[in-house]
Amino acid sequence: MPTAPRRLGGEFLVGSPSILSSDSARGRTIANGHPGPSGRSRALISLGFISSPQHSALIDSSKPISQLEVQDYEAIFFVGGEGPMYTFYDNDRVHKLAAQFYKTGKVTAVVCHATCLLLKAKVDGALLVKGKTWTGFANSEEKYADDFIGKRMQPFWIEEEAKKIPDTNFIVSGRFKAHAVRDGNLITGQQQYSALAAARLVIDALGV
Repeated sequence: MPTAPRRLGGEFLVGSPSILSSDSARGRTIANGHPGPSGRSRALISLGFISSPQHSALIDSSKPISQLEVQDYEAIFFVGGEGPMYTFYDNDRVHKLAAQFYKTGKVTAVVCHATCLLLKAKVDGALLVKGKTWTGFANSEEKYADDFIGKRMQPFWIEEEAKKIPDTNFIVSGRFKAHAVRDGNLITGQQQYSALAAARLVIDALGV
């Protein structure tokens, strides 16, 4: 997915709440195969990405998000996986970064479990998603994963929490079906199978 904007003349920078390396990412990919449909093949795709010198260099040159300057970029894309439920949800730096991009009119994209940050990120004291239509990991998908593993995996379910928020419109599509939504400069994808659809909306929003 990161190669598409590059073919269109774009440049990337990978940022993280903490410093990453391709070796540590490779280890986590092996350990954390996703229980959803084609989970193993998706893990192989991730391993292929971080085993490519061109792509692993993006990870090895990653910066902590505290060093990112909004004015240097046209868009931000928060990627998912299970980690964001712990590294994004209560992280004020992540919330602030999303809010800064959104408030300045920059394309702000969030997919899969990374959408948990939208449960807390605020712009001028109001939730960023106030009055917005958006999506994220569905209850049906969480239940599938829990049943597959045989225990509760996540501390909360994003859809369940989003439905409690007034003045927002959280929608989902079929279980593990590609589904992405654009509402102004906010772009969201339901889960990992929605990343490509979300990336295409980002490209469209950038006009490239």
